Amino acid sequence: MAKNVVILGAQWGDEGKGKLVDLLTDHVKAVVRFQGGHNAGHTVVVNGKKTILHLLPSGILHDGVVNYIASGVVLSPEALITEINGLKEQGIDVAKRLYISDACNLLLPYHGAIDKARELALGDNAIGTTRRGIGPAYVDKAARAGLRAGDLIQIESFIDKFTAIFEYHNFILQNYYGVPALDFKQMLDEVLSSAEVIRPLLIDVPVKLNEHYKNGDNVLFEGAQGTFLDIDHGTYPFVTSSNTVAGAASVGSGFGPLYLDYVLGVTKVYATRVGSGPFPTELKDDVGARLAERGNEFGATTGRPRRCGWLDIALLRRSVLLNSITALGITKLDVLDGMEKIKICVGYKLNEKNITISPSTLRDLKACEPIYEELPGWTESTFGAKSFDELPKAAKDYIKRIEELLQIRVALVATGQERDDIIIIEHPFD
Repeated sequence: MAKNVVILGAQWGDEGKGKLVDLLTDHVKAVVRFQGGHNAGHTVVVNGKKTILHLLPSGILHDGVVNYIASGVVLSPEALITEINGLKEQGIDVAKRLYISDACNLLLPYHGAIDKARELALGDNAIGTTRRGIGPAYVDKAARAGLRAGDLIQIESFIDKFTAIFEYHNFILQNYYGVPALDFKQMLDEVLSSAEVIRPLLIDVPVKLNEHYKNGDNVLFEGAQGTFLDIDHGTYPFVTSSNTVAGAASVGSGFGPLYLDYVLGVTKVYATRVGSGPFPTELKDDVGARLAERGNEFGATTGRPRRCGWLDIALLRRSVLLNSITALGITKLDVLDGMEKIKICVGYKLNEKNITISPSTLRDLKACEPIYEELPGWTESTFGAKSFDELPKAAKDYIKRIEELLQIRVALVATGQERDDIIIIEHPFD
């Protein structure tokens, strides 16, 4: 029986989803990217070769798999062309593997200019965006003022719409933020040039996904960022501008929610986040620095250093609740190798009371004090282990404790960067 599986980040993103998507793509006919923009970065390492994907689904590296960029994504033509050309240099013919929803809203250079100007104006109160225009593109979408990929089919009509929205954003940039005007002709020429590549890839994605469903094909839905960057359920306002939870897989792709069978939540064995916002288990000491160094905690898209801390079960309990997570994929187990003691946050103290699930408001989350449980570490290496039984006893006990605390099973454990460095305990497509 076919399965439709959603893979998403259970923390603040950067959990290593791309590696698991790439692994599971061997079992699917299609991979769907359903939200976000080129602010996301999924890193895939195969035979020592690293590929960083931003807009393209991680299944793009597999021949014979159809990849879809669905309507929940805001599409930067410039970023898309750059990524396509980069893969062409690796011998990958993206055009034979990719379709784009004609309902995708376009992210254009004026969105990036607005994003940068706004972050600079906020100063110390800046959200910490990637400054790539994601938020302003979603603002235009919600305001029903955005341009869609399908608009590129009728060029004259597109130019009229582009002119109006360009003039609006240029006015804001000059008169509100006090920055130089953008060049209309240069920007329009760039967009129209990219249209030649995009137009042949446009398709009605919901219709195609329904065909996969009727044909009994396995389909994988790939989330970007993580649960607590969700615009509704994350640590607002320190969030992204789209819905990153499992329900967005249906909304952002047009695939019926009752057709989704399995949700794989991906979490590191510790916690990280990029940018501003509350982080109860953050470590600002030598332990945090060690996690950052061992885990190479720098953003795949921006290169920004990530803040590091102990694994937060209270936060993950809310993630399980929000996403109806079926099982967990755990990454970077090898980063904990050699640590004498490991702590897990099992709850918080808030206003003199102990709570077991993270609060929904920023105010309360800021006031939370983590309650830790300490577990023994291990001196043996877990790097590249291929089975659960190969792991040191303390590492197995750590994973089992996560399962006990969350009352949810662990399906996959990553013990290194490579595609093959993953222990499969339960295969989502079995």
